[in-house]
Amino acid sequence: MDIKAPRAKKIPHVHEIHDHQRLDNYHWMKERDAPEVISYLNEENEYYEQMTAHTADLKQDLFEEIKGRLKEDDESVPYLYNDYWYFTKMEKGESYPYYYRRKDGTDKVELLFNVNEMAQGHDFFKLSGINVSPNNNLVAYGIDAVGRREYSLFVKNLETGEIKADAVLGTTGSSVWANDNHTLFFVRKDPQTLRADKIFKYRLDQDVDQAQVIYEETEDTFNCFVYKTMSAKYIMIKSSSTLSDEIRFIDADKPDSSFQIIQERQEEMEYSASHYGDHFYIMTNKDDAFNFKVMRTAIETAQMENWVDLIPHDPKSLLEDLDIFKDYMVVTDRFNGLNRIRIKSWDGTTDYFLPFSSETYTAYTSANFQFDSEVLRYGYNSLTMPPSVIEFNMRTREEKILKTQEIEDREFDPENYGSERVWATAKDGVKIPISLVYKKDMRKADGNPTLQYGYGSYGHTIDPYFSISRLSLLDRGFIFAIAHVRGGEYLGREWYDQGKMFQKMNTFTDFVACSEYLIEHAFAKAGHLYASGGSAGGLLMGAIMNLAPQLYNGILSAVPFVDVVSTMLDDTIPLTTGEYDEWGNPNHKDSYEYMLSYSPYDQVADREYPNVLVTTGYHDSQVQYWEPAKWVARLRDHQKGSQVILFKTDMSSGHSGASGRYDALKEVAIEFAFLIDMEQKVSN
Repeated sequence: MDIKAPRAKKIPHVHEIHDHQRLDNYHWMKERDAPEVISYLNEENEYYEQMTAHTADLKQDLFEEIKGRLKEDDESVPYLYNDYWYFTKMEKGESYPYYYRRKDGTDKVELLFNVNEMAQGHDFFKLSGINVSPNNNLVAYGIDAVGRREYSLFVKNLETGEIKADAVLGTTGSSVWANDNHTLFFVRKDPQTLRADKIFKYRLDQDVDQAQVIYEETEDTFNCFVYKTMSAKYIMIKSSSTLSDEIRFIDADKPDSSFQIIQERQEEMEYSASHYGDHFYIMTNKDDAFNFKVMRTAIETAQMENWVDLIPHDPKSLLEDLDIFKDYMVVTDRFNGLNRIRIKSWDGTTDYFLPFSSETYTAYTSANFQFDSEVLRYGYNSLTMPPSVIEFNMRTREEKILKTQEIEDREFDPENYGSERVWATAKDGVKIPISLVYKKDMRKADGNPTLQYGYGSYGHTIDPYFSISRLSLLDRGFIFAIAHVRGGEYLGREWYDQGKMFQKMNTFTDFVACSEYLIEHAFAKAGHLYASGGSAGGLLMGAIMNLAPQLYNGILSAVPFVDVVSTMLDDTIPLTTGEYDEWGNPNHKDSYEYMLSYSPYDQVADREYPNVLVTTGYHDSQVQYWEPAKWVARLRDHQKGSQVILFKTDMSSGHSGASGRYDALKEVAIEFAFLIDMEQKVSN
């Protein structure tokens, strides 16, 4: 049967700026909820179903296979917070967790939330920002039942089970309790741009509409949020843009006092603040410390002129996080791309790194809420090893594995899989690291089908991580590769700076160089290479499809940011103004011309594109649905080959995809089925 691909109607619309015109025949797709838009998206969904009907059994098999590795009745490792142990459970057959707590020293367990029950009647449901009051009697939490990351904030009495009737709408979902157990601070978003711009103070004896605005962020490139220090002594308000920060604080015992500023914002000066004793500990890039350093300042004289160096800047090591304990400071950094955890005692007698030997691992501190403790909790996993939660005694250096993720597959053995790190050479001669994993007995001398993943934006680093779902590809002979391209911070802050603004093309050409390396060195077999990325990684996918379409047999592009110029010119769209430091401001001609040179939507041309599966969520607040919809329509119009272009819209989800664990696994199965199907066709 000859299945006809949808052909979107063309309504010419001309964008004009800087004496330059861009024709956009699909601009009409921005009309959210318009009948013709819904009709088009439904047509694309129907076309996807028809074109993949032959893979229905494969999708189901993959889903069952991945689910079969999952321990369905699992329980998290409890953590101690304010005299209570908190943990979650997953029950077999249910999509969402149960949240519990137990008073320290007792056996009595309290159910805080049954999210399965709460999610009934919703296609999408997200519980976020669980925040228990200092006296342990109240809990604030956020709910998003649409997928646009706009949360309704609720307060529940844990003694009576009563939920305060008037929810706070349009929040970030997070909140902070003052130490009086009566005053709550929260952040609201602008209803149109979704920028977090107002912080409110709310007393429980008030009506919601009486909540008081205590801070408004008026600069449209900044977002604000509120948090409490680990010591529970201070409430902090932080305003941040991509390259600048500003922090204010009050005593958490005095919620009606006025916020004092630590340091006014300065262009390209970032900082964060932690509390210990009479001092704030500042992690900052002040004085050209591009990889950051740690400074200390007395709270009463917190301004920048009083900051004193504590841990100096190291051009070879990127500081990423601080955990402060009574006797120790724990510093997480990144050296030569690898996570390190450093233990330093305040008295100067102890200073060492936890020993990690692999080149393809991820390590991070987690759930450390006990200030007066010598035990550090951290997580560890690698491309071949499932995640473990580990307790490490910083004094005795003894460690205990509290839990390792169970793989419900008797045939799974980490020793059957191999991982390594290799280095490709970029267009400008820079070495680009690639992390690889494969099943040892399926590695072929002339190369394998290979899935290459990348992101490369916002300084976000994709560390080598374990995946139970990925085993379904590895066990079928695929190699999985993470290209650590510039734009992330894998090799430090300069790695980020070299992949943004007017150096953004490095992100795309790095990825192509990694692809060429994998083929040349017989990891990937020519004609059997696939690429994957989502969001800004979807932009990466669009760019490489224009730069080197011949390298790839298939592309997975999820919630892709592909209409770069149009989006960054529209300051009514969420995220736009806050990202000028990442992409540039196209209202300036030089930025406009540079962004136009790589914008995937604008650079679509008559050429033979690879097979591609594009996925999105109709309620996406990060990358609006119309970007991939328009891109797919233009790709279809210019495709000169016979390769398929498929587009699937989840009409009930947002940027993060499905909310339930089983629905999320089905999304993975859809993507893997596409790859396996494309590989079977090219191999036959």
